[in-house]
Amino acid sequence: MRAFVTGASGFIGSAVVPELLSAGHQVLALARSDASAAALRDAGVEVLRGSLEDVELLRAGARRADGVVHLAFNHDFSKFAESAALEARVLETMGAALEGSGGPLVVASGVLGLAPGRVGTELDEPPSSPRQAGMKAALGFVARGVRTSIVRNAPVVHGVGDGGFIARLVAIARDSGVSGFVGDGESRWPAVHRLDAARLFRLAFEDAPAGAAVHAVADGGIPIRAIADTIGRRLNLPVASIAAGDAKQHFGFLAPLLALDSPASSAITRERLGWHPTQPGLLEDLESGHYFEPVRVGG
Repeated sequence: MRAFVTGASGFIGSAVVPELLSAGHQVLALARSDASAAALRDAGVEVLRGSLEDVELLRAGARRADGVVHLAFNHDFSKFAESAALEARVLETMGAALEGSGGPLVVASGVLGLAPGRVGTELDEPPSSPRQAGMKAALGFVARGVRTSIVRNAPVVHGVGDGGFIARLVAIARDSGVSGFVGDGESRWPAVHRLDAARLFRLAFEDAPAGAAVHAVADGGIPIRAIADTIGRRLNLPVASIAAGDAKQHFGFLAPLLALDSPASSAITRERLGWHPTQPGLLEDLESGHYFEPVRVGG
């Protein structure tokens, strides 16, 4: 099949594209910059140069493909509501372009906060948030002949090149001189390696049932204390609890997320799609050392 991919140059997207290509699919990718476009072309990908604001370009890309893998999202938390509203418009546009085709519309989402304090499953309804407008729009196209599926990523998608939550925790530990956790550190975060996540996006593109939620979760719930212990040992820094009242000053926007106990299961996903993670788990990946090379937070 031919896949139109947004976010193709991102941390996950740059693994999804070769995964699709290696399985025999063709890829048409949206690229925001000349550098991204050049890298994608070098990988054997056809490129549409533009942004998520280019509604006509997105419509054309979706119409030229058999299906869509939507990965792009602006994770600037100061503009979260605006980014969520844009995502809803994007999904409305691309869903309409696929209407009646039976083709896949695979949308990236997350499991963090799905079922606080218990193990969340694929059958759980997500909590209310600005992004739910986009998810509902995408799922609304199931009744209009689109095979929509939602891939809920673990909050930690790790691997070489990660500039997300774990890289930020490493940077905070370096800057503050302590590897911290909030409260007793027993809050649990799911995790998945980017290559395992990429394989699941490909499987969802090929076979996920219409309306399904699938979980890109390999480690079901790692205590934040265990992550802090590993970071502290690798940086030779003390490990300490940060009081809830001091957490925002110490961790910034990560503070409330670190206190959120949000384990999740992928049992239904594994049975439904035959997905079985094969890459290192998060703690093993941390021990491999690449997170402690020169700092590269962001992106």
